[in-house]
Amino acid sequence: MSFQAPKGTFDWLPPRSERVLAVREALAAPLRRAGYGYIETPVFEDTQLFARGVGESTDIVSKEMYTFPDKAGRSLTLRPEGTAPVVRAVLQHNLHNGQLPVKVWYSGSQFRYERSQKGRYRHFWQVGAEALGAEDPALDAELIVLGARGFASLDLKQVRLLLNSLGDKNCRPAYRAALQEFLRGLDLDDDTRARIEINPLRVLDDKRPEVQAQLAGAPLVVDHLCADCRAYHEEVRALLTASGVTFEDDPRLVRGLDYYTRTTFEFVHDGLGSQSAVGGGGRYDGLSEMLDGPPLPSVGWALGVDRTFLAMEAEGLLGDDTAPRRVQVYGVPLGDDARRRMFLLVDELREAGVSADLAFGGKGLKGAMKGADRSGARFALILGERDLAAEAVQVKDLATAEQTEVPLAQVVDVLKEKVQ
Repeated sequence: MSFQAPKGTFDWLPPRSERVLAVREALAAPLRRAGYGYIETPVFEDTQLFARGVGESTDIVSKEMYTFPDKAGRSLTLRPEGTAPVVRAVLQHNLHNGQLPVKVWYSGSQFRYERSQKGRYRHFWQVGAEALGAEDPALDAELIVLGARGFASLDLKQVRLLLNSLGDKNCRPAYRAALQEFLRGLDLDDDTRARIEINPLRVLDDKRPEVQAQLAGAPLVVDHLCADCRAYHEEVRALLTASGVTFEDDPRLVRGLDYYTRTTFEFVHDGLGSQSAVGGGGRYDGLSEMLDGPPLPSVGWALGVDRTFLAMEAEGLLGDDTAPRRVQVYGVPLGDDARRRMFLLVDELREAGVSADLAFGGKGLKGAMKGADRSGARFALILGERDLAAEAVQVKDLATAEQTEVPLAQVVDVLKEKVQ
């Protein structure tokens, strides 16, 4: 039996993999322009980091984490999300003692043992951003704008932004009590009833139709916000409007992690079916304290690279991605001496900034030209024994089939000009 990728995972293969790299870079570009620095944390962390930081009541911690003991018996977990590790790193390295806010972005793999379906994988890729150490509605608005700019730069037209506020430690307790009282009167299974007592907000996030149908009359957090939280939320909304970022107020929006406070938001795309979220985030003012750090009010988001790619596919933005150009020039050597010279010539071209490849394996002219066509190159360089003697090479334009002889000493400069 041959090996296969584990269930819920898949391989990114060329040429699609090149496109997904471009998606990642496009989502990160607005962050870099806004002064966010790159951070990379380990793929696995102490299990307690997520148990405490993400929340024991969440599906992530209770059902979806890849947790294992290492050889010394320590419990480690493959990271299911990126925020808790970033906060851990900021605290461990005392970045919060310098200039605030600490602004960082990351890109990498996350792992969750989920029921696999299109747009929901057990190994997935995110671009994330965190701004730590400032309680300022302008910071919330900045991050939301930067996320929206990333999607816009990919020409996505159907991404919608949903916005809500979850209140803070002053007003959430009263809302929580009202919500618990309402939920206790519903017909729910035992697991969901248990969640009412631990984190009732998570019940609102339950996607099952039979649960959603019962939530129609649930109290809304927006009706329980204190004056400070209401003013804060209005300022975020005003800054987004002034920036030209369209949003929809969604009083039922909650996020699936326990650490969120105040601003919460989600980017959704209606072309993805049930897994419509392409990203989301919010403010998490108490997370640092949950991890034994000082108060460090913060805000952040994570955007799904895989789902963004699927959204682009749904909008027809990828076109024919079966044969994008891998290289600009393809070498076709005929004979051993020509192959040795072509090897050096291709290296010269690469050094000069021209992407180039050559036919390997001693193929004849016909097989090598087939390789040139498959490479997507614009030009083929044909070098035979007669050309070597004349110290020249045949440059064939693969789009027009026009062929010209160019002295070997000049061919790098000639091609540099042609491929610009």
